[in-house]
Amino acid sequence: MTSSESLSFFSPEYSSPKMFPCTPSPQLPPTPASAPTHKRGTPSPMNQIVVSKQPLTSEKQVQFIVPRIRRRTNPAVWCAAILCMMFSLLLILFGIGTLVIFLSIKPRNPVFDTSNASLSVIYLDSPKYMNGDFTFIANFTNPNRKLDVRFEHLDIELYFSDSLIATQVLQPFTQRQRETRLVQVHMISSLVYLPPISAFKLQKQVLSNRVVFNIRGTFKVRVNIGLIHYSYWLHGRCQLEMTSPPTGALITHSCRTKR
Repeated sequence: MTSSESLSFFSPEYSSPKMFPCTPSPQLPPTPASAPTHKRGTPSPMNQIVVSKQPLTSEKQVQFIVPRIRRRTNPAVWCAAILCMMFSLLLILFGIGTLVIFLSIKPRNPVFDTSNASLSVIYLDSPKYMNGDFTFIANFTNPNRKLDVRFEHLDIELYFSDSLIATQVLQPFTQRQRETRLVQVHMISSLVYLPPISAFKLQKQVLSNRVVFNIRGTFKVRVNIGLIHYSYWLHGRCQLEMTSPPTGALITHSCRTKR
């Protein structure tokens, strides 16, 4: 190469950018960093295998739509449902009415008590058999202001040291509102067997002038509220301390009544 040619090659016209224009190459969209790239023909890694969601079989799935058959409800079922609903409503109304009546009347239980008692005879015919004559006044009180009560069954028992020594059944009666009824109850014990421990205890109490008796009353009470009536059992318990016969008198007593 001559010197002229070398000069012309490094001349400014050849070194100028105008002689070799650079056309910008088309910009390709950036490849996601997470997208796996591999050459065609090379096997793909196991973690990059794409499984198609389409079924492998080429058969088309045929769906059969079965029309729903609407059956008419039997009229007897409707009638039974209506009757049950009416019965439920009547039952609810009856319960509400009964509750309102009870809250307005506020029923209370009758009270059993005793105000006086006497012990005229008590002795042991033998070490095991007892004889006695006991009388007390039973006091029945109806504390209700709007209700009358009826005693349909009255059974009274006399105990000494948990041993039954006499029993008495009273006649039924009715008590008005705020009424008090006094009933004289006469109880006689004739040759009643007592366990040796109870017999010894009785002799000791007679000598000490302190004889303790227990009265247990069982009563069936009926209450009427207009057309509504109900019955329940009432239990009365009294403990009496008497002086020795023949002039045995009531010293102290305690009574309670519960259902």
